[in-house]
Amino acid sequence: MPATPLKGGQLKVLTEEELARIDQATVQVLEKTGIRMEHAEALKLCADNDCEVDFNNQIVRMREEVWKEALARAPSQVTLYGQVPERNVLLDDSDDVYVMGGAGSLWVVDLEGERRPATTQDLRDLTRLQDAFEHYHIAHFLVLPQDMPQVGSEQLVFAEMQKNTQRPHHTLGGGSNGIKWLVETASVLAGSAQAVEQRPTFAVNVCVHSPLHHPYEALDETIACAQRHLPMLVEADAIAGASSPFTMAGALVEVNANVLACIALAQWVRAGAPCIYSSSTGIMDMREVNYAGNAPEATLIHAAQTQLSHYYHLPFQGANPTDSKVPDAQCGYERASHFLTLALAGCNIIHVATGNLEAMRTASYEQCVVDHEILGATFRIVEAIQIDADTLGVEVLAEVGSSGSFLATDHTVKYLRRERWQPALTDRSQWETWEERGATTMRQRANAEARRILAEHQPEYVSEEQAAEIDRIARAAQKDQEAKRSS
Repeated sequence: MPATPLKGGQLKVLTEEELARIDQATVQVLEKTGIRMEHAEALKLCADNDCEVDFNNQIVRMREEVWKEALARAPSQVTLYGQVPERNVLLDDSDDVYVMGGAGSLWVVDLEGERRPATTQDLRDLTRLQDAFEHYHIAHFLVLPQDMPQVGSEQLVFAEMQKNTQRPHHTLGGGSNGIKWLVETASVLAGSAQAVEQRPTFAVNVCVHSPLHHPYEALDETIACAQRHLPMLVEADAIAGASSPFTMAGALVEVNANVLACIALAQWVRAGAPCIYSSSTGIMDMREVNYAGNAPEATLIHAAQTQLSHYYHLPFQGANPTDSKVPDAQCGYERASHFLTLALAGCNIIHVATGNLEAMRTASYEQCVVDHEILGATFRIVEAIQIDADTLGVEVLAEVGSSGSFLATDHTVKYLRRERWQPALTDRSQWETWEERGATTMRQRANAEARRILAEHQPEYVSEEQAAEIDRIARAAQKDQEAKRSS
């Protein structure tokens, strides 16, 4: 059985008429303004598929019928395979909700409270910590280790993820050459390159730039992934007011045009190429002149993008990390409001959901555990209230009457674990009891819980021989990537 999603979709921030207006604005942008594509093969593919291409300026303009016909070939259902079937994630254009782990921090706040550069051991430990979580379906490298070569580092990070999780996971590509090496590394566990392409256990992040710009490496990865039928997270990360229009509506149009043009290109490479509409769009905080990812406006943009992706029958990945620097009250309210809104909107993959601080620059062991607690509460709210003849409690009300207690009834025992979410960190005791237990803060309890998990949860997912072969290929891949970039 594959992983079980949460059913969201109770919140819609756009009407059907508003979706249609955004669609028509997107049509105008793609037909009149166009997309800059810095890749000769991509430009030729667009020209061959009836786009207007200015080869000198690398601008592609697409008529509505051209790109919409291409989008119709993109699958609405995309499977992200785990190393075991129960870890499979089945994505579609419904309102099913899954969770992806945190992403790509250069710094880490460790369990001693020190902020320092992230290491390879942090990557292993943080992957193992998140691996123990219930609300965690797709893995991500929470840190980019600074103790490894940085050119070609995606190959070394990919190897660590292959060894340390059975979940499908997010990866960086490193261009078409990097994609080739990822497939070779993954074939150690899959058995062959063909098996990797038939049941890929990773999705490649293809990041186009705002405004309306597809750089060479993103297009190179798009073509390579489409050729191999590897799932792509086609992502645009606009900053409303800086790299896209200031208004939320304008940001929606820019990202929509940017992402859909790339997905159309993927279909011209190979019809049916699996693509996931993705975004980590935020706003420009004009007081700080800085990106704000968990501002209420950024949250609304993601809820709207969920609807937009489903309007085109595509699955959606979205969300941003907190702007807070530590696991404090700001962090708590930002994560709770962001998670709850996106889950209610039916965001298919809630991205960067565990462990990131400071807009993804810093990762925190403690925040991983706190985020999982917030996700637990979020999921319970979205599950809502079960109404049927038994839950309405008419019979037990008659049994107890007006002067008894419901604590010891069979009805209470029956629903004790079904009806209630049981938190791991939240303290609901009275002051005196709290003091007797040490008067700890949630952050202190999260620290203790992270230490417990790391001590107890130590799975071994690959053999020593497989690990050695994965590492050998990854080192060769990193050296090859380094050589190509320096030549």
